[in-house]
Amino acid sequence: MAQVKKSGVVGWREWAQLPDLGVSAIKVKVDTGARTSAIHAYDVHHFERDGTEWVRFKLHPEQKRRLPEIPCEAPLAGIKRVTSSNGQTQKRFFIKTRIKVGKKTFPIQLTLTNRDDMGFRMLLGRTALRRRFLVDCSKSYIQGKDRPDTAGETS
Repeated sequence: MAQVKKSGVVGWREWAQLPDLGVSAIKVKVDTGARTSAIHAYDVHHFERDGTEWVRFKLHPEQKRRLPEIPCEAPLAGIKRVTSSNGQTQKRFFIKTRIKVGKKTFPIQLTLTNRDDMGFRMLLGRTALRRRFLVDCSKSYIQGKDRPDTAGETS
């Protein structure tokens, strides 16, 4: 097998940023079993602005915490039928935004769903991973162990 650069490999969980949504750090579960990426969103409202459909929602980027709470708005990219891991099919709003994992920033589609009962606030699905990363499921935080918003700080 050819040698792969570290920048092209992710572990089963990684730190990420969502710069367009104001999220400076979020732990993502890399999920090759999920086609679409998903984020924990609540208080979701669909509305129109200047003839374009938008969604307004809130995020809790930290696992098992209610704070911080980040209010977000984004143009609505569409509505998808998604079958969750428990076999239930539901319609979900999805948006297009940018994600930064390690040094790579790229566009992704992100479905908005309630992930309160899940271990991770965000799943990074295989569509986002394709042609960008290989997954080493035996490792975590290959792209950096430090939270992106605190990397380089000294205490």
